[in-house]
Amino acid sequence: MASIVFQSIDSSCRLGLDTPKNGILFMSWDMIFTFGVLAAAVVLFVTDKLRLDLVAVLVMLSLGLSGIISSSEMLAGFSSSVVILIAGLFIVGEALAQTGISYAVGDKIVQIAGDEEWKLIVLLMLAVAALASVMSVTGSGAIFIPIAIRLANRANISPSRLLLPLAYGALIGGMLTLIGTPPNLVANAELLKAGMEPFNFFIFTPIGLVMLAMAIIHMLVYGRFVLPRKTGGQSVTNKGRRTLQGLLRSYAIEDKIVRLTVRETSPLIGETVVSAKLRRKVGLTIFALERVNPARSKALVQPAYPDLEFQSGDILFGVLDEKLGDEMMSILGVQLSAIEKQNHHLSARELGMADLVIPQESDLVGRTISGAGFRTRHGLSVVGAMRRGVPIHENFGNTELEFGDQLLVAGEWDDIRKLRTDRENFLLLAFPEEMQNYLPKRKLAPIALVILAVMLALIIFRAVPSVTAVVCAATAMVCTGCVSPKRAYESINWPSLVLIAGMIPMATALDKTGGLSLIVDYMMTLVGSNSPTMMMIALFLLTSIFSQFTSNTATAVLIAPVAFQVANIMGVRPEPMLMSVAIAASTAFCTPVASPINTLVMGPGNYRFMDYVRIGVPLQLLSIIVAAFIIPIFLPF
Repeated sequence: MASIVFQSIDSSCRLGLDTPKNGILFMSWDMIFTFGVLAAAVVLFVTDKLRLDLVAVLVMLSLGLSGIISSSEMLAGFSSSVVILIAGLFIVGEALAQTGISYAVGDKIVQIAGDEEWKLIVLLMLAVAALASVMSVTGSGAIFIPIAIRLANRANISPSRLLLPLAYGALIGGMLTLIGTPPNLVANAELLKAGMEPFNFFIFTPIGLVMLAMAIIHMLVYGRFVLPRKTGGQSVTNKGRRTLQGLLRSYAIEDKIVRLTVRETSPLIGETVVSAKLRRKVGLTIFALERVNPARSKALVQPAYPDLEFQSGDILFGVLDEKLGDEMMSILGVQLSAIEKQNHHLSARELGMADLVIPQESDLVGRTISGAGFRTRHGLSVVGAMRRGVPIHENFGNTELEFGDQLLVAGEWDDIRKLRTDRENFLLLAFPEEMQNYLPKRKLAPIALVILAVMLALIIFRAVPSVTAVVCAATAMVCTGCVSPKRAYESINWPSLVLIAGMIPMATALDKTGGLSLIVDYMMTLVGSNSPTMMMIALFLLTSIFSQFTSNTATAVLIAPVAFQVANIMGVRPEPMLMSVAIAASTAFCTPVASPINTLVMGPGNYRFMDYVRIGVPLQLLSIIVAAFIIPIFLPF
């Protein structure tokens, strides 16, 4: 096999690499190829040129087709207990949301929170951390975003004052239990693979609580004075609800609403909103229609349903990108009328508006509003769009949607309510108070609580393996109706599972080719073998840096084996090293792309990249210092 000179003979014994007679160490092409694949994967992760799960599949195929790992090793990730366990937790978390348990925590905050900003920050961070300890970080954070906005509106403060603390609270909540976040399970899997005693359920709790307390103090002492005070032009009522004018103003379309009367000779008569294609032709989005009810001789405002045909005398309400000229109005057969003040409110009984954000795995990502058939599929009109807090104009219907984009939709309340159950594609940010109690499985909440309690008891007392307890709980949630089978499958974040399963073979390849030993050797050379604490800090720093730009799960999959090997060479217990990697993987504070929850709050909070840097970097440094002190206390070397 071809080889190249890599480094001196001094490290050859520890690395297990071949040493030729002249005393120079050679590195195999298998190792070169594996490191090349790893480097390419990291570049693709950072640049976000391809989906993370697709990159993981390409990594898996590259290593398998090259012959570096066998076909069974290439596919081993999909049978990993970690992957099965995480899939089960997605279903359990969805059941908690469907039965209203997750929202009940937020409602409690609404009941006890006053208007004091510091108290809102503390309560939000504590509540979201508690929820994130038993369900996904992103899912728990997503549930609390609308709650945080409501609290901010009630207190008459900007949502930007609460949403970033909320995101950090969710991230740290993943540190509180064994099942809080995938990196914890990845670290635990290393112990199981070596036949050692695994982490118990609450081993993370004291460390996570200290980190949470540190983060709360950081936000109160430092963060509150650095957090932006951006309002985004949203106005609220005295009761804390967003007004229609406030939503329209935040999307910069308040002055773009027009009122058009359909003339008797209009070619629009007999056409529907969909067939007329007014958005594509003239940049006009029709969202409501006023028509006289013959039975009552009274005008009735109704949503612009996809199959509703225009009639002579109809009054159309829409959002117009550019001014209509006299010639175009003549062609369309419409008359432009003045918008009366009361028409801004339209009719709240028949017509509602909601502000929503596009999650990472939404079907709308990469599609245009016009091409997604939003009105046909959901019965709602998209009347505004915003990206990173900046309204999108100039026929936004043809703009490709991205993760984190916000949409303002108008339509019937029932259709808006339906969006709340489709959290994979839409996350409602602003919605009417009447929707607060819309939870399809609320009556089954006691059953879901019992199932959750039994699952936690089985894990805590190790009556059965964790994966068995979680799968049993997920099955029980479906069988009792707490979550439907269809929704159970939809709730699973398949890209995350594929990402983990696809990157597990990389750790296998690094081990087989000697690459893992090489990385360990360099860690030992740079840090030394005399200070386990310094090595733990180095692993923490390495993991946290990677986690700012790449998936924290993929980072943990790659670095956890390194931590285990380093501990073996230094002759210390591997638990503190693995704990350091797991905790560091959750400290994704410094960039908006470090974690999906960071990206989700960016638009509603109107944050900029530097907001994350100013608040996240000091928190990151504090996390390293605190971890260096407390991890050895609870997990001695």
